[in-house]
Amino acid sequence: MRGWDDLYPLPVPPSWAPGAAVGILSLHFIQKLLFPYFWADLRYLLKVLTYGLRMEMYRLQGRVVTVLDKFMKLAEKQPHKPFLIYEGTVHTYRDVDRRSNRIAQVFLQHEALKKGDTVALLMGNEPDFIHVWFGLAKLGCVVAFLNFNIRLRSLLHCVSSCEPKILVVGADLLGTLEEILPKLQKDVSVWIMAKDSTFPSVHTLLDKIEAASDDPVPVHRCCANNLKSAVLYIFTSGTTGLPKAAVISHLQILKGAAGLWAFGATSEDIIYITLPLYHSAASLLGIGGCIELGATCVLKKKFSASQFWSDCRRYNVTVIQYIGELCRYLCNQPVKEGEKNHKVRLAVGNGVRNDVWREFLDRFGAIKICEFYGATEGNICFMNHTGKIGSVGRTNFFYKLFFPFDLIKYDFQKDEPIRNKHGWCEKVKKGEAGLLISKVNAKNPFFGYAGNKRHTEKKLLCEVFKKQDLYFNTGDLMVQDHDNFLYFWDRIGDTFRWKGENVATTEVSDVIVMLDFIQEANVYGVSVPDHEGKAGMASLILKQNASLDLEQMYKQVVTYLPSYACPLFLRVQEKMEVTGTFKQQKFRLVDEGFNPSTITDPLYFLDNSKKAYVLLTKELHEMILSGKIKL
Repeated sequence: MRGWDDLYPLPVPPSWAPGAAVGILSLHFIQKLLFPYFWADLRYLLKVLTYGLRMEMYRLQGRVVTVLDKFMKLAEKQPHKPFLIYEGTVHTYRDVDRRSNRIAQVFLQHEALKKGDTVALLMGNEPDFIHVWFGLAKLGCVVAFLNFNIRLRSLLHCVSSCEPKILVVGADLLGTLEEILPKLQKDVSVWIMAKDSTFPSVHTLLDKIEAASDDPVPVHRCCANNLKSAVLYIFTSGTTGLPKAAVISHLQILKGAAGLWAFGATSEDIIYITLPLYHSAASLLGIGGCIELGATCVLKKKFSASQFWSDCRRYNVTVIQYIGELCRYLCNQPVKEGEKNHKVRLAVGNGVRNDVWREFLDRFGAIKICEFYGATEGNICFMNHTGKIGSVGRTNFFYKLFFPFDLIKYDFQKDEPIRNKHGWCEKVKKGEAGLLISKVNAKNPFFGYAGNKRHTEKKLLCEVFKKQDLYFNTGDLMVQDHDNFLYFWDRIGDTFRWKGENVATTEVSDVIVMLDFIQEANVYGVSVPDHEGKAGMASLILKQNASLDLEQMYKQVVTYLPSYACPLFLRVQEKMEVTGTFKQQKFRLVDEGFNPSTITDPLYFLDNSKKAYVLLTKELHEMILSGKIKL
């Protein structure tokens, strides 16, 4: 009797098959061992290439497709889908499109706005911020987003630097308008989001919106001819001085809007935006990203740590935006039951510390942290697509081919890049901190700043490695490790970050030296344990025979500076130290910090609970370090 194997003989594999199987397994293990991020890098690179090819196809077809074009297309395609949810009220794609049409019609009838004219927008987070922005964009205007935290001199400087024809002010910022109105240029027409006004010569917008038609404005008004033309001004403190209006083109908005998509967000996601809309993260990555996806955005007036997760549960949020401080605030909240009971799967942002990153994941669940790096006005961006804790992104040969950049040696004492005997800059080794510079070319242009050519030129480095090459100076020091992950290290020059904002030290010192008892002020940032960024500190030299008036000092800084820029610590010195080139010496002061046990000079602390500067004692210092006093 024949066996089963005789009736149905098993197929014999070819002689080469076992060897091939062993070879494939060996290649797999070698790839895992030597190139562990190969597939993640390939997926990310293919996404970047796909998006670039899509834009190139539009160009070859003679089409210029902007984010606004995409929004208007979505308003036709999915008119009833929620675009914005604000304080429980749903605004569909059609709702936002029609209200922005009404605003465009109002300005078309009441103001002689030409295509390319600038309109400044001073508003908080609310749907009408987006309605006004889109309405003006439909008229072909350049919209300048003003930071509502800044005051008086800085705000007036921002308005004048972008030379607007119109200033639109939110109803909750009329107090700020009252402060600047007497000194505002007379040729700036002011409109407020209200039905009536107590201000002379100030126009009201809400009453006119209600009476306006929601018909689209003529297509030629919003039709873009060039992706590189300016469409927004977003203010940045850069590295020195007063805020500067970074020129934002259609191209930059398209790149920013692709960020959520590149990290894996889809049209089914619900994105929660608590960051201020004047910030590029909220406006370009957040709102622009929603449009790129055709998704829904939940907009919050102001970030609230206590309401954050309840909002996420209420609105079924799946994607959140953050800055480092935001994550720390959430981790500092009292622990509650069910903190992992939410649908959030992606968190996109920058500036989160390693310890906070780990605590955030442990406490709030398996959320993919999508850290990225990018300056508002910059031409380089990194994205941490692998989730490596602490890294702002990753690079490789192919990425550098499309987005050329380098890390170069930097002289901290002279505050400038190091050049060798031939006059060329030198690259740092892996593992060393270097100044991040990005090559400026046709594919990666730098659009500069509005109103001041000198500021634009100062951000460029010429003849870095060879004659006639040109690089954008990010002002950031970074480290690239041996696995090609990039890490933010520090800011250079006269800027530090606090509360997620850039603080320009020269702006702060200019405000302080306006006081009649101050001879000189040296402002810098100091590290505070368990806090992101650096807290502001001012070393002061008093005028001869003058005494420090703490009450006047407090009144001066809170009146003229945004809250995040007010120095938390003061140090009174007899003599100001300077470098060999007569610049103020900051390095030793930064290292010494604000410890009254090691510093003999008088130290003072900005106590917000007392609304005053108070003597910084050893006990108070301990309370700050232990977190008993909130900064």
